Amino acid sequence: MDKVESGRKTVLITGASAGIGRETAYVFAEHNYDLVLAARRQERLEEIKRDIETRHGVSVSIFPVDLSRLDSAAALHAETIAKGLSIDILINNAGFGTSGKFTEIDIDRETEMLMLNTVTLTRLTKLFARDMASRKRGHIVNIASTASFQPIPGFACYAATKAYVLSFSEALEFELRADRVKVTAICPGATESEFATTAGMEKAGMFDKAPNSRQLGEFIYKSTIGARRVAIHGLKNAIMVRAGKLMPRNFVMAVAAKLTR
Repeated sequence: MDKVESGRKTVLITGASAGIGRETAYVFAEHNYDLVLAARRQERLEEIKRDIETRHGVSVSIFPVDLSRLDSAAALHAETIAKGLSIDILINNAGFGTSGKFTEIDIDRETEMLMLNTVTLTRLTKLFARDMASRKRGHIVNIASTASFQPIPGFACYAATKAYVLSFSEALEFELRADRVKVTAICPGATESEFATTAGMEKAGMFDKAPNSRQLGEFIYKSTIGARRVAIHGLKNAIMVRAGKLMPRNFVMAVAAKLTR
């Protein structure tokens, strides 16, 4: 059943094979959205597709792709067009972090992170935003972070990528108003997912009593439906972000650095 027959909107979620991306896919499916899921791990995507289609009766298209490659955004965009998929909502969720002393982190791994967190996100946004602008409707949702709001020693490049995502999203939200395309930046704090393991931060204090990925997925859905420009997850995180703007920069960085250990 295509979109015209079903009346459903279609959401594209990157990094959808695990964690926040996976749970966000389930939340949107529960609210009767068709899904387009992109991630590296094909077997996981196939498992999610079978489960969601069986449970919720929506259409799920999967695209196994390494989004840290420069050509990946154009390839994914072209494949959606070739399959006749019109994307109503793009959720740029794919990303990961690296932690530790900047001079000691593997340069290739850090470059891969920079590509995924900023370059691919930007390229996907441009390609799908053009389509949305031509239709005069659509929504771009970029997953930023509470790390967007201050530099974090020991987490320097990751925090910088998220500062980029936040700044980019806010500017784009203003630009695209005339085209009736909405833009939302989601700013979660530490969340239970594969992120901590990938970043080598399993013992970091910031993950103590962290919300789970399902809670984040529900927040992303509500923030998207509410068309919020910037959405900070959790009252504690919102208070910390606001308080940080009033405190000396060195103090804020010292506190942030301690939480990553």
